[in-house]
Amino acid sequence: MKKLLSIVVPCYNEQESLPYFYDEIKKIEKEMDYVNFEYIFVNDGSRDDTLKIARDLAKKDKKVRYVSFSRNFGKEAAMLAGLEYSKGDYVTVMDADLQDPPKMLIEMYKGITEEGYDCVGTRRTTRKGEPKIRSFFARRFYKLINKMSRVEMVDGARDYRLMTRQMVDSILSLKEYNRYSKGLFSFVGFKTKWLEYENVERVAGETKWSFWKLLIYAFEGIIAFSTTPLVIAAIVGILFFIVSFIMILVIIIKTLAFGDPVSGWPSLVCIIFFVSGVQLFCLGIIGAYLSKTYLETKNRPVYIVKETEKDL
Repeated sequence: MKKLLSIVVPCYNEQESLPYFYDEIKKIEKEMDYVNFEYIFVNDGSRDDTLKIARDLAKKDKKVRYVSFSRNFGKEAAMLAGLEYSKGDYVTVMDADLQDPPKMLIEMYKGITEEGYDCVGTRRTTRKGEPKIRSFFARRFYKLINKMSRVEMVDGARDYRLMTRQMVDSILSLKEYNRYSKGLFSFVGFKTKWLEYENVERVAGETKWSFWKLLIYAFEGIIAFSTTPLVIAAIVGILFFIVSFIMILVIIIKTLAFGDPVSGWPSLVCIIFFVSGVQLFCLGIIGAYLSKTYLETKNRPVYIVKETEKDL
């Protein structure tokens, strides 16, 4: 009996890319005739005709399923929904813009079924087509988080990976609200093989990830998988306490020895501003962790489904 392969495709305003993606993935389905396919398009509150296209595909192809959110909940929520709705023995997450080459699925499937891996992931060896500043900060982020976290993050790793059902179920067992999938994929472990490829530009449409969105996403990844910023804040506090204590002794000794009056209020004001800035920075770090804890305790759903193919 043939195994089932689930293709999870998070979509946000992908009306231009979806037809190209569907045509390309159907070609791969014909090549991989030794396995059954199912497609799960997750409409993440798109404002264009993405949902309409998903409906049309579901009507003409029984292998196509879709999940449509009540609003935009973000890619992390879309990936989670896709994994939860998937029924396959093997599951992969792919972007609709064809930056994740569908042809690699053939080698990825062999990696699991013939080489004994639990997961075959992909990573970009180049960032051709990306703004240089984004590439620079992306590389710095991976170096930073790997020093701060016990969970290894692979530089250039994509969400595009093929996983066994056991690994998918392990990921779904992690019920946290604030999700950072790249970290979760690494956290659950399992034997993973990495396939490298050069960056592929979008087939159509525009990227939804601006520099600032990526920066916030990176910060969330650090908060989710490391408590090092809290340790840094504590160390900075201790250092400032030591420096201030030394300065107090210097002032006392200088006053007793030379009778030097206290002066220099401009420099004092600068010092106060500097120390206050450091304090606010440390409070900001603590606040970030508290906000994540606050969101977790609310126990709100990660996403809300408005419509699926069953409603057709």
